[in-house]
Amino acid sequence: MTPKAILLHLRLPFSLFLMPVYWFSLSQTRDFDVSKALWIFVVWHLLVYPASNAYNSYFDKDEGSIGGLEKPPAVDKKLFYTAWVMDILAVVISLIWVDYVFAAAVLVYGLVSKSYSHTLIRLKKYPFLSWLIVGFFQGAFVYISTQQAISPVPLPMTGSLLPALLSSMMLWAVYPMTQIYQHEEDAKRGDQTLSLLLGIRGTFLFTASIYSLAAVGFWYYLPYRHFLFFIMLTAPTLVFFLNWFRKTWLDESQANFKNTMRLNLLASIGLNVLFITLLVMQK
Repeated sequence: MTPKAILLHLRLPFSLFLMPVYWFSLSQTRDFDVSKALWIFVVWHLLVYPASNAYNSYFDKDEGSIGGLEKPPAVDKKLFYTAWVMDILAVVISLIWVDYVFAAAVLVYGLVSKSYSHTLIRLKKYPFLSWLIVGFFQGAFVYISTQQAISPVPLPMTGSLLPALLSSMMLWAVYPMTQIYQHEEDAKRGDQTLSLLLGIRGTFLFTASIYSLAAVGFWYYLPYRHFLFFIMLTAPTLVFFLNWFRKTWLDESQANFKNTMRLNLLASIGLNVLFITLLVMQK
C-alpha cells in the first residue's frame, strides 16, 4: 500500500462524526485542565478513531463504499501494522501527558474496537450486541473517561450518568444509518448488521425512535435556553432526515453512500456547534 492509500483508510474526516461526544464532555466539566484536554483531543481524534478505521478496513477488505470513503483502495498488512502503531502511540501519549487511568481507558477502547472486526470475534456479526457495544464505547465510555481525565478533582459518577447515556443514545440513533447502504457488502461477508436485520425502512423507523428518546433526554437534562440551542442546531438534520426518509420510502436506491454522508455531516456539524457553544457559554 502507498502512504496515500493508508492515509485514505485512516478516514480522518470521519473523526468529525464522533467529535460531539468530546465537546459535550468538555462543556459539562468546569475548570478542566486545558493541556490534558488538548492531548485527549489528539489521542481520540487523530490516533484512536483513525486506527480503529484502519483496523476495520484491513479485516473487512471492502470493495464498495465504506464510512467516509466512497472508493476504498485495496489493503495489505501495512494497514494492520499502522493501526497497531497508532494505538500504541495513543496509550504512550496518554501515560505521559494525561494519566494512567485514561491510558487504561484508551487501551480498553482499542481492544474492543479490534474485536468488532477481527475474524476470531467479529462483533459485527451480532446485530444488537455490536449496536450496544459500539454506542456505549463511542458514547458513554468516551464521555466519562474524557471528563474524569480533564477534571482537576474526581467527579461523582452519578452526575455524569445521564449525559453519558445521552452521548450513547446519539450514537445508537445514528449507528444503523451508517450501515444502510452496505447491505449487499455485509451480507456477502456474512455480517448480520442491525440495519440489514431491520431492512431499509425499518432502519429509518428505528433511528427516528432512538433519536426521539434522545431528544426527550436532552430536554430533561439541559437548561431551557440550552435546549433551544439544541432544537435550532439539530433542526437542519431532522429536516434532511425526514425528506430522505420520504424519498427512500418511495425509492430504496436513495439509501446510498452520498445521502448517508450528508446526514452524518449535518448531524455532526450541528452537534459540534451546539456543544462548543455550550462550552463557550460556560467560560
